[in-house]
Amino acid sequence: MDHIAIDLASQQSQVCVRQADGTILEERRLPTAMLATYLSQRPASRVVVETCTEAFGVADAALACGHQVRVVPSTLVRALGVGARGLKTDRRDAQALSAASCRMELPSVHIPSAQARERKSQCGLREVLVESRTKLINSVRSWLRGQGWQVRKGSAETLAKRVRELQGEGLDVPARVARVLTVLDELTRQIAAADTELEQTAQQDEVCRRLMTVPGVGPVTAVRFQAALDEVGRFPDAHAVQSYLGLVPGEDSTGHSRKQRRTGITKAGEPAVRWTLMQAA
Repeated sequence: MDHIAIDLASQQSQVCVRQADGTILEERRLPTAMLATYLSQRPASRVVVETCTEAFGVADAALACGHQVRVVPSTLVRALGVGARGLKTDRRDAQALSAASCRMELPSVHIPSAQARERKSQCGLREVLVESRTKLINSVRSWLRGQGWQVRKGSAETLAKRVRELQGEGLDVPARVARVLTVLDELTRQIAAADTELEQTAQQDEVCRRLMTVPGVGPVTAVRFQAALDEVGRFPDAHAVQSYLGLVPGEDSTGHSRKQRRTGITKAGEPAVRWTLMQAA
């Protein structure tokens, strides 16, 4: 079996192909968009890539062509010789990955399903809208405090309306602030649309519907949690899920210590999932 290592980049990627004995068969540079076509023309091989934005799309294409796939964690590649002695180029990186693949059975991260990646994107893009609105709200509140005004309490959705109400009380809202209020109105409408879409996704999924029967768990938490775990069968027990999400205490002990020293939670895994679970709790 040949070993195809690919150093991925957004535009051009470096490919290094080795035989099982380590002999280099081919080295070439290809447009990243053409990798699926290239892999379809190769005999069944082991394809090795490092975790990055493009990795799972290339992994899907390689699996569809009948190849084995190893998506190596980026935290591990240094130990495999990538960037050794301070020399790091695309060609050297591809050579190091292919050589390591010939020597050992490389570990691979879980390759999430297309559905899981789609749902992570759905949640992530909604959070971008919410974070943007929060920043704008904070900016408007800061401006109001500088003018000596305070807006009455209310939800984020109604802030623009409440600020405009102050105009009737004598507040002069300049154009630069009015523009922010207009953007806030539009962001609120888009977030509402994203919430509706997310709720529909949750209602159409049996697992998400069961998760939402837990008090405090809504569509955001259910979809995020389900997408993060993806294939639950890969976890032997609930404790493994806790560890995967970074919700277990760490440990800082040595051979000279007579007792275990526990630290705070490890915070491994996706911060967004851990945050939503904390909010639900």
